[in-house]
Amino acid sequence: MAVGKGYISALLRVYEAWITCLTVQGKLTICQALLRCLHSASRSSMGRRAVVSDGGLHLLYSISQTCLLTKGLESLVEQSVQLMRKSYPRTPLPVPSSLSVYSFCLPGRPADTWKADPGALDGSFENDSDEEHENEETDCHNYEDDLETDLDQLQSRPEPDRTREQLDQYTYLCPEMQHDFQDLDLGSELVKTSDEGGFLNGDLENKTQTCSRAQAHPRESPAPSVQKRLSSPGGGGEQVMGQADGLLQAADVCSQCLWSPVREQEGEDNMVNRLLEQYGASIPYHDPQLYATTAAHTKSIAAFSTLAFPDFWGHLPPQGPEPMETRKPHVQRKKVFEDVCRLLHPEELINKVVFDSEDPSPQCSQDGCLRFFSRFESGNLRKAIHIRTYEYDLILSADVNSSSHSQWFYFEVSRVQASVPYRFNIINCEKSNSQFNYGMQPVLYSVKEALEGRPHWVRAGTEICYYRNWFCLTGGPRGHSFYTLTFTVTFSHEDDVCYVAYHYPYTYTALQTHLQVLARSVDRRKVFFRQQTLCKTLAGNPCPVITITACPSSRAWTHLHQLWNRPCIVLTARVHPGESNASWVMKGSLEFLCSSDPVAESLRQAYVFKIIPMLNPDGVIHGNHRCSLTADDLNRQWQKPSASLSPTVYHTKGLLYYLCSTGRTPLVFCDYHGHSRKKNVFVYGCSVKETLWQSGSSIDTTSLKEDPGYRTVAKTLDRIAPAFSINSCNFLVEKSRASTARVVVWREMGVIRSYTMESSYNGCNQGIYKGLQTGTQELEEMGRMFCQSLLALRKNSITFSSELITHAAAILHLDSSLPDHNSHNCFEEDEPPCAESIEFSSHTDPYTPDEFDAEVNANMSEEEEEEEDKDEPEDSHRQGKSRLFAHVCRKDSLETLTMATNPCNGFDITNAYLS
Repeated sequence: MAVGKGYISALLRVYEAWITCLTVQGKLTICQALLRCLHSASRSSMGRRAVVSDGGLHLLYSISQTCLLTKGLESLVEQSVQLMRKSYPRTPLPVPSSLSVYSFCLPGRPADTWKADPGALDGSFENDSDEEHENEETDCHNYEDDLETDLDQLQSRPEPDRTREQLDQYTYLCPEMQHDFQDLDLGSELVKTSDEGGFLNGDLENKTQTCSRAQAHPRESPAPSVQKRLSSPGGGGEQVMGQADGLLQAADVCSQCLWSPVREQEGEDNMVNRLLEQYGASIPYHDPQLYATTAAHTKSIAAFSTLAFPDFWGHLPPQGPEPMETRKPHVQRKKVFEDVCRLLHPEELINKVVFDSEDPSPQCSQDGCLRFFSRFESGNLRKAIHIRTYEYDLILSADVNSSSHSQWFYFEVSRVQASVPYRFNIINCEKSNSQFNYGMQPVLYSVKEALEGRPHWVRAGTEICYYRNWFCLTGGPRGHSFYTLTFTVTFSHEDDVCYVAYHYPYTYTALQTHLQVLARSVDRRKVFFRQQTLCKTLAGNPCPVITITACPSSRAWTHLHQLWNRPCIVLTARVHPGESNASWVMKGSLEFLCSSDPVAESLRQAYVFKIIPMLNPDGVIHGNHRCSLTADDLNRQWQKPSASLSPTVYHTKGLLYYLCSTGRTPLVFCDYHGHSRKKNVFVYGCSVKETLWQSGSSIDTTSLKEDPGYRTVAKTLDRIAPAFSINSCNFLVEKSRASTARVVVWREMGVIRSYTMESSYNGCNQGIYKGLQTGTQELEEMGRMFCQSLLALRKNSITFSSELITHAAAILHLDSSLPDHNSHNCFEEDEPPCAESIEFSSHTDPYTPDEFDAEVNANMSEEEEEEEDKDEPEDSHRQGKSRLFAHVCRKDSLETLTMATNPCNGFDITNAYLS
């Protein structure tokens, strides 16, 4: 009614008049009342349009700037900012289509299926997805309602989904059972296991074809480089690096061409060889020449022809700790004001496209304009738009064959000016909250720094915030919202070439290179290391599977028999491409298991490790965040995986079934993941009793038998791993997670220690790493620590040497004076209050700070997390303690739960490896 009768204009004029009445008593109360009226009217689209058409945005902006200078009017500013954001006109995302840049023709489907019906392939439209749309009420996703309370479902063990004859084809993936170890007597090199009989490879190359909406193009010719000084490789002072003397500088080496043996034979100057000749390479377990050679065999839809320099050259951990970024007061308000100015003063905007991955022609020609590039492995930047002199809007590409899941970014930026603050706005993020609001920073790699001997990915960026914006999806579902990640970067070097990423990149080629270097480094007399191909991906890339164990002391029957009876540990990672931290954790595990550390030697003698370090190679290669080339979340395919559409999951499950069929059911299964909404490292497991307790089920659990050994690994990690938090762990079985690896391996294979291990993208809020962002060094440490925790499962069968006791005292709980990293009884909010109330929604009424904290927590949806907790208010956690839920018990209660062996408790301890 107010809108229809033109009251909006009158309310705005009255509000303006009262603001000018500086001497009137009670002015603040009246102004607040008027703003509340405007908020109420703007709940409808007609009301918001009226606010804009009647000059409301300009009036509110001007008055807010005045109020900022007047003491006591702060509350009017916050309400005005929210009203402006609510009323800001919805603007289509400036891309021709919401579809991903590249599409892939799936086997057995017509080539035009994706173009005709994007929803047919888009995983975000699946009913079993964990997407949580913005227009859904949070109470529709009740945490306890999602818990599995059907005892038959919790205890039943389904029949295998394939026959024994079908499982026999996985025999070749157990080379330790077939090897004769004749080389032990000869002392020669181990013979490399071939992939003969590798039926799993299939002939996918003949069954599939690629259909790219954007053909791969050569990158633009680099601009003439400016002479600059670089430290010489030998450290003998400085020298001028330029084109004239044939030496290389940062601008020359951005996005290096793939090394080609043909080119070298033809006598062409090879950039890779020149770089290595001038600067050498000193990154452990990394070989740039080998990386370039390996990359030439990596298959992609886009036929990438360039290398990102950080992936080629390598990375060393930062030399010191990197604290979380302190959020300055009102930084989000400042950014919103700048955004509103776009609408009020469009004449001030440059608004020029400077990079478009779908347009091969160079767009950036004027001086002072940054140059962007992302057409390399794991790269993701679809479009860059020059907004103001030092401000750019960036648009990410959706996952292949999808119109969603835009979160991961990795791109090159060049032609930078030193000491100039550049603002970057990634405007089509999809998650409703992010650790970027709580101290997390993007990572940056400087080519200039790398050539001077400091090849580091470092946390960078200031004035970081993450909030809902006004962009909408062209032709997309109503109510779909995008979020802006904005950050400012000040580059240190003139005309440097830098790379910016969501998190530390780890490419498929990096994995393949690392495995080759690792295989060369192991002591073949002690370490049995085999790399085989599990299967080929849809794009034709091999999915590696690694077997690591100890070589027998001799070919004597007793020694071979001990090898054949070692229990198996199965580790997987990177099912979600954007979770690159999982690959760094896996890197730490692989290097530790191949090392000469006494604990590693004991682990190899105790177990056979089956490791699949990258379950989604195609997604990683193409810069996806969540999905495979089918637009499916592979971690939702475990119940009924398709051999043709989800080959890596299908054959991993087959390998697990094969191990079970031969009496070698894995003792532990762990899938490494990354977590974008919580801090620390933690695990999710499965427990019937804890699920029933948490759900408040009336089922009498005293008669249920359950091996409590599922907590042993978590308890050990809590003692030895500084980044680990047992308080963030849970062992609940949820209906919405029934098709994930963790639940399927627990339910169908009977692996009681089936885990997902989540590592934060951000950092820790406890212990020695409290307040620090996690780096690759800490992630690799976590991979080592997880492996070390497995020693606790066999401590009753280990031969203790003095050296092992020295190295493993904490693991085996032999040292009573262990440092406590304070993860016990620390039931804090995952996110502390920010310096300002974080307002994400542009269509909600204003909140008090306490109400807003509750709203933020409620909005922490699980839409793109593998195994996140359902969100509960802090009060519900405190109430839950009185119910003795196991995942919120005190430490002494946990000890009682885990160690109790009285038959009246109903625990049936039958596992010989239980600590």
